[in-house]
Amino acid sequence: MKVEHPRGDETRTWGPPHAHGHATYFLSVNRNKRSRTIDLATPAGVAAARELVLGADVLVENFRPGTMRRFGLDHESLREVHRGLVYCSVTGFGAGAGAALPGYDLLVQAVGGLMSVTGGDEPTKVGVALVDVLTGMHAAVGILAALRHRDRTGLGQLVEVDLLSVLLSSMVNQSAGYTLAGVVPGRLGNRHPSIAPYEVFPTADAPVVLAVGNDRQFARLCTALDLPPDNRFTTNAQRVAHVDALFDLLAARLRARPAAEWFAVLTPLGVPCGPVNDLAGAFALAESLGLDPTAEVGGMRLPANPIRLSATPAAYRLPPPNLE
Repeated sequence: MKVEHPRGDETRTWGPPHAHGHATYFLSVNRNKRSRTIDLATPAGVAAARELVLGADVLVENFRPGTMRRFGLDHESLREVHRGLVYCSVTGFGAGAGAALPGYDLLVQAVGGLMSVTGGDEPTKVGVALVDVLTGMHAAVGILAALRHRDRTGLGQLVEVDLLSVLLSSMVNQSAGYTLAGVVPGRLGNRHPSIAPYEVFPTADAPVVLAVGNDRQFARLCTALDLPPDNRFTTNAQRVAHVDALFDLLAARLRARPAAEWFAVLTPLGVPCGPVNDLAGAFALAESLGLDPTAEVGGMRLPANPIRLSATPAAYRLPPPNLE
């Protein structure tokens, strides 16, 4: 049940592009939901929201901290009347000193360090609202853990996630490089700080990615490219240390043939390689591999749920809801 202000979720207006009379941004994240308009500024609206919550297993809210308390819909108030409720609160910067800061994905990409390691000549955001997506996934994991706890105890709990903490955790090796070794990474463009060759290379017609993760794969790459042994590139650590020279050497060989040919030659050898697809190419690849990347939902062709469950597969019951 998606509870919206009577004027509607603002993502309904986040377009173009539009399809089926709606912004595709809204359509992308709201299937299998029903809509319920409630004005929390009125006593009747608060009463209606409270009635919904008392019959729910899980409540998810992403107001600024303190907003739900004004309506008597905060965790502390609700747990007194609904001991089994799992209450998930999503914020930008937590409920403490960062409570007043606005939680927008682009802002968090900037202040959370992601843009400092992304791009080339200037800081660059990721092409989608990645921090929002990662935070939603962490919220789902937290909710599932809380539900398992409720299965054992009958008691719900408060699940809190914030965009900044999720981003710092999700930057994994970059974050650990700082916390463990004091390394503050900079922008590497398409390169990896710890693996080589692991970047985009030119070919005769289009860019191609090599993602060589170990010495065996590199040896196979050298055989395919007819490269003689070179002591600068024997181990991964040596390749990282001489990454500029390695790039020049590989690029000179890769420019001799088109990207599709390199994909066809290197993939059977176990060398991770692929063209830089646009979304049309990416969906076409998934379809060619039998991954069924789309699903029909109420006459709409939407990206499919990527989780495959043998006993309880994803069900596409409802299209994204109209405002009701």
